[in-house]
Amino acid sequence: MKSSMKTLAAMAVMVAALSACSNMTTAQRNAATGAVVGGVAGNLMGGDTGATLGGAALGGVIGSQIK
Repeated sequence: MKSSMKTLAAMAVMVAALSACSNMTTAQRNAATGAVVGGVAGNLMGGDTGATLGGAALGGVIGSQIK
């Protein structure tokens, strides 16, 4: 029962997060994607919060410049 409730809550959060992206411009979408990819890469390489935040910031900047 507990795991199905967690799954349902996770699905609700994902639906809400994805629906928020429906009216974004291409530059905003690219910046968000870059931030996510950069955050994951920073965490994998550095393994701490600072590396994750730095990777997310750098990825967001690079992503926003992609046309």
